[in-house]
Amino acid sequence: MAAKLTPLHDRVVVRRIEEAETTRGGIIIPDTAKDKPQEGEIVSVGRGKVTEEGKVLPLAVKEGDRVLFGKYAGTEVKIDGEELLIMREEEVLGILGGSREKKHDEKKHEAAARR
Repeated sequence: MAAKLTPLHDRVVVRRIEEAETTRGGIIIPDTAKDKPQEGEIVSVGRGKVTEEGKVLPLAVKEGDRVLFGKYAGTEVKIDGEELLIMREEEVLGILGGSREKKHDEKKHEAAARR
């Protein structure tokens, strides 16, 4: 992302993570039949939610977190040709524990250790 977008207050910027185009059985899913993914990576976060007393509560998510969000969550924006979502932190349903790359690397290390 060439331009740095910093959301205000308790909002976050999310980049959707595309799902695989084939199923486990090898069936190819056409673009018209696919739903938009509900999983993404946090690209940028705001300062936090401001309370009535004026205190800033930090957000629970941070840049780089993989998150799940609702089907109709956020507002779609296009910046420098990249499609992003801007949503409030409360629209994030959860943070995913590990990334797929980490799990793949762990499996490689386990296999090497067995040898």
